[in-house]
Amino acid sequence: MSWFSWLFTLRLCSAALLLLVGSQLGLRLGLQMVQTATCTQWGTPSDQGLFKDGDVVIGGLFSLFYNPAARDNGFTELPHNKPCTGLEYLPLQYIYAMVFALEEINHSNSLLPGVKLGYHIRDSCAWAMQAALSLVGGDSATCDQPVPLIIGGSSSITAMILSRILAPLSIPLMSYTASCPCLSDRLQYPNFFRTMPSDIYQAGAIAQIAIRLNWTWIGAVIANNDYGQVAIKVFQEETQGAGVCLAFIETLQRENIVMDARRAALTIQASTAKVILIFTWYTDVRELFLQLANINVTDKQFLASEAWSTSGNLLQDPITSKVASGVLGVAIRSSAIPGFEHFLRTLNPSLRPDDKFLWEFWEMVFGCSPGASPLSTNSPSPTDRLSQKASLPPCSGRESLEEVQSLFTDTSQLRVTYNVYLAVYASAHALHSLLSCPNRDSSPGNISSTCSSPKQIKPIEVLHHLNNLNFTTPQGEMFYFQEGNTPAKYDLVNWQNTPEGSLKVVLIGRVDGFDINLDPSAIQWNTGSNQVPVSVCSESCSPGFRKANRKGEPLCCFDCIPCAEGEISNHTGSLICERCPSEFWSNAKRTACVPRQLDFLSFNETLGFILATVAVSGASVTTAVFVVFIYYRQTPMVRANNSELSFLLLLSLKLCFLCSLVFIGRPSVWTCRFQQAAFGISFVLCVSCLKVKTIVVLAAFRSARPGAGSLMKWFGPGQQRGSVFLFSCIQVFICIVWLSLSPPVPQADLTIPGLKVTLECAMSSVVGFSLVLSYIGLLACTCLLLAFLARKLPDNFNEAKLITFSMLIFCAVWIAFVPAYISSPGKYTVAVEIFAILASSFGLLLCIFAPKCFVILLRPEKNTKKYLMAR
Repeated sequence: MSWFSWLFTLRLCSAALLLLVGSQLGLRLGLQMVQTATCTQWGTPSDQGLFKDGDVVIGGLFSLFYNPAARDNGFTELPHNKPCTGLEYLPLQYIYAMVFALEEINHSNSLLPGVKLGYHIRDSCAWAMQAALSLVGGDSATCDQPVPLIIGGSSSITAMILSRILAPLSIPLMSYTASCPCLSDRLQYPNFFRTMPSDIYQAGAIAQIAIRLNWTWIGAVIANNDYGQVAIKVFQEETQGAGVCLAFIETLQRENIVMDARRAALTIQASTAKVILIFTWYTDVRELFLQLANINVTDKQFLASEAWSTSGNLLQDPITSKVASGVLGVAIRSSAIPGFEHFLRTLNPSLRPDDKFLWEFWEMVFGCSPGASPLSTNSPSPTDRLSQKASLPPCSGRESLEEVQSLFTDTSQLRVTYNVYLAVYASAHALHSLLSCPNRDSSPGNISSTCSSPKQIKPIEVLHHLNNLNFTTPQGEMFYFQEGNTPAKYDLVNWQNTPEGSLKVVLIGRVDGFDINLDPSAIQWNTGSNQVPVSVCSESCSPGFRKANRKGEPLCCFDCIPCAEGEISNHTGSLICERCPSEFWSNAKRTACVPRQLDFLSFNETLGFILATVAVSGASVTTAVFVVFIYYRQTPMVRANNSELSFLLLLSLKLCFLCSLVFIGRPSVWTCRFQQAAFGISFVLCVSCLKVKTIVVLAAFRSARPGAGSLMKWFGPGQQRGSVFLFSCIQVFICIVWLSLSPPVPQADLTIPGLKVTLECAMSSVVGFSLVLSYIGLLACTCLLLAFLARKLPDNFNEAKLITFSMLIFCAVWIAFVPAYISSPGKYTVAVEIFAILASSFGLLLCIFAPKCFVILLRPEKNTKKYLMAR
């Protein structure tokens, strides 16, 4: 071919590509114009495929070879696409799964009866676009019919490109491994279908596993592409609010895999995270494991994505056994295909002389050439291929795959292979629905009620029926497409050690949509035990503590702070401490609210016992003084100081001492009422006696003056008793009104923190108590004033001086009582009031009666009328 003709051919191919993205009609015309002259120049080599004619032909694209041929761009010869090398066993199994499914359908009496399905299967390798175009445009060498549907797109990137190219023609593309969530966008990829679930579901499943196993501190190593970035984003969204944090995110770039893997390995070694999530291709994982083995990191638990969770290459690598035993991963769901293993093991080049894929596989497995090369003379480089085959010895013909153990013949866990099998059946059911006459009327653009020939099938009709597909697989599962996606189903697998020291994949659960069925007891962890490993940044706070986040660190890193008094946390990992109800208080461990213990000033405790002892002692001393005064009642000392009021004063002092005992003990309704009334009346009676005695002293001395002789008649014994009675009745009236309207009631003081709550007599009316105290204070102040005025009256024994000192002590005690009473907590308010009662009572008793008893008992010579009258 001349340079001019080659350039003309190139221009025609360019014109075909432009027509391709324009419209279906334009593409068809363009392909027809260049088919006979040009397609073999830019398409894949015509021998790179597996072909079988039929009424309807389904296209297949599989990346069978992993080593693309080097391209010479020196412009010294015409451009030529050389075939790839390096056949892979698993993709070859996928191809024969498609062939097996089509043959199975052709033998079915219920599915597409009378219609024979054929296939055009090509190796995409580095030429996926060209292979797809040659399938949809037909092959010039064989005059093949264009296919209405393609099963292919071995990666998400490839599927995106092919879907966009085929979309203007409405040709469905059905992928068996593309998992990018972006392909679910029906606006961008309206013709895309897949039997592989979206990565959203596997990332969500891994997130739920992490939550269920209480892993809150996880490291992540991801591929630096959409596969890794989208997966880790979904993982973070699913775990948000569940307390799961990522300790780090390391990315791996295929072009710098050694350097990136070394950096990621060092990060994993330095991290405290025990669980590492890996979303990348198995070749990247292999390099990462190698770097981890070099630095002896063997204590990490790995979470695997479907891209490497069942990789035979990793399982057979000794380094993997050292670094990554116990891997827990999500895998493409597996299912048995009855008869498929027998089909594979009975494959033989002698029975399939035109099957060049099987021919090459035979050479690799048995190291011999099965016979003459089946390659056509149109092969791009027949000389090289024939010379290579000529170097191999001829096969004996007794070779068989029956005893061969390889990834190609292993059907124990069919995963991607089953996806291919499902894709074929989905295509067949869509064609069956299309070719059924009642359904044919509903196809887009159809205005005829008659059934068309399978040769007249339009891709847009197949696309329509795929969108409405719903059938039962030969395995009994319901299958349908929802926006081009298949229902999400995964296997949960675990890498477990075998007695031989190798690793095997064990099924330990399943994922159906967002439902996870996992048996943790069946998992063998990296430690070799069945105990779930712990991976946390901070140990979970035990009951009685709450989490306190560390500044600048993730939420999973926190300190445990004990709950404050009165607060509890009764479960592990509590974020807050709950306050107990007012009637309850936290126990010592801050794990439960317990009823508060009632506390009051009792006789059994030290303070109560001391106060009671002092009160009884005071009453006893008062009784003793009373006895002395009774015994010496005829002496001048007793008679001179108004013996009747003295006896009444002693009696009131004794009541003052005894009323303090009412304040000790468990408060009750009656004790609360009686104690304040007894206190108020006793002290009013006491102060009234002192006041009247002071008035009598003043009146006695005033009456001695000229013209004042009639003053004493107003302060005779009757008037004195009447005055005391009147002063006391006023206090009795105040107490009656107070206790009738709003008496003190026993009540627990819940405002004071602590396990013990004080049971006290709560003042329902502060006004009533204030009036009682105010009246006592008024009498005391007037008594003090009168006594102060009479303190210098001429007399050897002026009782006004004693009353003055006693009232000074009395007033000082009760003035100090008010702030002390208000500020004292709990039962100590009662103790303060008892102390004030006892102190003031002892002050009165000692100041008034101690000097008199001293004279009566120890200085009897002074207890005479002459001595007392002397000035």
